[in-house]
Amino acid sequence: MISASGLRKSFGDVEAVRGIDVEVRPGEAFGFLGPNGAGKSSTMRMIAAVSPVSAGTLRIFGLDPATDGPAIRARLGVCPQDDTLDTELTVRDNLYVYGRYFGIPRAEVNQRTDELLEFVQLTEKAKAKVDNLSGGMKRRLTIARSLINRPDILLLDEPTTGLDPQARHVLWDRLFRLKQSGVTLVITTHYMDEAEQLCDRLVVMDKGLIAAEGSPLELIRTHSTREVAELRFGAGEHEGVAAKVEDLGDRVEVLPDRLLVYTHDGEEVIAKVHERGLEPAAVLVRRSTLEDVFLRLTGRTLVD
Repeated sequence: MISASGLRKSFGDVEAVRGIDVEVRPGEAFGFLGPNGAGKSSTMRMIAAVSPVSAGTLRIFGLDPATDGPAIRARLGVCPQDDTLDTELTVRDNLYVYGRYFGIPRAEVNQRTDELLEFVQLTEKAKAKVDNLSGGMKRRLTIARSLINRPDILLLDEPTTGLDPQARHVLWDRLFRLKQSGVTLVITTHYMDEAEQLCDRLVVMDKGLIAAEGSPLELIRTHSTREVAELRFGAGEHEGVAAKVEDLGDRVEVLPDRLLVYTHDGEEVIAKVHERGLEPAAVLVRRSTLEDVFLRLTGRTLVD
């Protein structure tokens, strides 16, 4: 569905994407995970055929965006990072008018609009103005709008940024159903739990490069341990304590507010910390996540 080789994107002297190779298979959910500024959105704009490639090759559906942009865009759905809904129109008219931009006949647009409102659970809000919707409802409407042309690939740029946990889970459910129906999803996110929930495969991006690629489980198994023991001490104490516990795990990471001890048995680490007379203000044992993978690969957290 998507094939990129040596893909680069430059803005003057700034190189946002620095030569990446990507393959996206039909029917999968593929993710770009990384912090703001990693090059995720620049990559997505090239895939959407709205930003020219600076170097390398890119093919979407086997087509070249430089010469086949309209044909590619006709088969794409795009959910941008920011909602760009028409606030002067009703919920239903936002879908209807957008569908007419694709030249879809009126009767068919009406049918698709009804189907999509039901799919995103907004049928009861069909006559409401966009300004009266919650953030989660606006996001679902934006996704519905991106599906009006029945795309083969749906591009989602930071789809749940700013949403509360309940709204995020509702959106995840809708996206999972789309994938089950055969739509290929391409997602950018800096939320580790979102990538783990939605993505079959993903690449970890940092500073315009790909640091690792695989399924969430593969990446965690390869680059981290089964568990992480988090230890919180007083301000400024973590560097000193790290030297006293570095032998308790595979590795120790010092963050501004806590120590992370990577191990296969977090409870054992906590017990040994207390045996050594160390008294952390708080402790937590958790499983490793994609954020731990990112920290291992880049030396910084996803929110840096």
